[in-house]
Amino acid sequence: MPALSPTDRLVTRARMRLVARCMLVATIIGLIILFAGAHGTVDSLGRPLGTDFSNVWTAGWMADHGRAAEAWDWAIQHDVQRQVHHNPAIPFYGWHYPPPFLIIATLLAQLPYVAALLLWQGMTLSLTLLLVKRILPAERDAWLLALGAPVVLICLGHGQNAFLTASLLGGGMLLLDTRPWMAGILLGALVYKPQFAVLIPVLILARGNLRAFIAAGLTVVALCLLTWAIWGWAVWQAFIDSLPLTRHIIIEAGATGWEKIQSPFAAIRQWGGSIPVAYGVQAVVTIGAIVTAGLVARRGSMALRGAAALSAALLCTPYVLDYDHVLLGVAIAFVTADILERSTLRWEPTWLAYAWLAPLFGRTVSDLTLIPVNLIAAIAILAITARRAAQFDALTLPWPPRLSAYRQ
Repeated sequence: MPALSPTDRLVTRARMRLVARCMLVATIIGLIILFAGAHGTVDSLGRPLGTDFSNVWTAGWMADHGRAAEAWDWAIQHDVQRQVHHNPAIPFYGWHYPPPFLIIATLLAQLPYVAALLLWQGMTLSLTLLLVKRILPAERDAWLLALGAPVVLICLGHGQNAFLTASLLGGGMLLLDTRPWMAGILLGALVYKPQFAVLIPVLILARGNLRAFIAAGLTVVALCLLTWAIWGWAVWQAFIDSLPLTRHIIIEAGATGWEKIQSPFAAIRQWGGSIPVAYGVQAVVTIGAIVTAGLVARRGSMALRGAAALSAALLCTPYVLDYDHVLLGVAIAFVTADILERSTLRWEPTWLAYAWLAPLFGRTVSDLTLIPVNLIAAIAILAITARRAAQFDALTLPWPPRLSAYRQ
């Protein structure tokens, strides 16, 4: 095994536990302050509790009251959000999801807003924790490091769906060889988050797993038909009609804030690049990520395949935020499982620690320095995964470096 770097030796189990415990305490205290200072469904800063969850619950409420297609009309949904939160100045959080996610939103809207938020975040976080423990069954610190990850606080604070996304993609990759039908169902359910599902067909076909491919396809068709049966074509037409505005305002103009969007596209735009150049760079990175993940899926171990899928998914979309790096947290768990089974290569502990911590300071550093901290973390984990596959699984990489540089 190559000698570890000086920074690698700083990443000890004791230090990892200490930082995770501190972050977990900070997460608990932060959430207590957030809810204790709230007035009804609005926090002390005048935002909805769970911020982005506002569009989910509101869309579900609208669907439950015969107004499903109006959820994609920004002006109408903002009016409903003002009514829901009893605050005319409430910030707007737009609904941009494909219609299948409306099924979950409608179910959540059967509960009062705060109860639905707590149930949503509690259940999806639990799924992620169970997945991490399944990936690292013998690792006694797995849950501590998972719960203490900075991205957990960020995702909880935003009321986002990254826990569910990571559970579906990570669980699908975990079961792909042993339970292909179930894996296909999990992966097909990602139709609600299509920007992270673009590489799934490649990964399944790289394994030659026809059953998983069929199951994923049938799941996608079933969920789409179910939404059509419940709400009719109107919701699909509304979603399609909303796409140009979403692309222009949210993606190309960066209304969310370039420091929050950690994609190759956003990095080029933040640096002053034009929209065509940003799309060109995004296309190159997307193709590279899909090819790399596909090669690892073909030859790599189960753990490396999972890590490659989750890290590559973050690179395949122009719109990815820091809370989405829950996926990278699960990728770190997959890489750790492979390290425990085989051995550690030089610089791996350093980069794993960096990727684990990146969401804590990524947004601020990106705003101040224009350095896309979280994007670098995703690239690093995918590169580590490919290097390990080349080192241990005889994967032939289409790009340098030569592995002899890492061998003794």
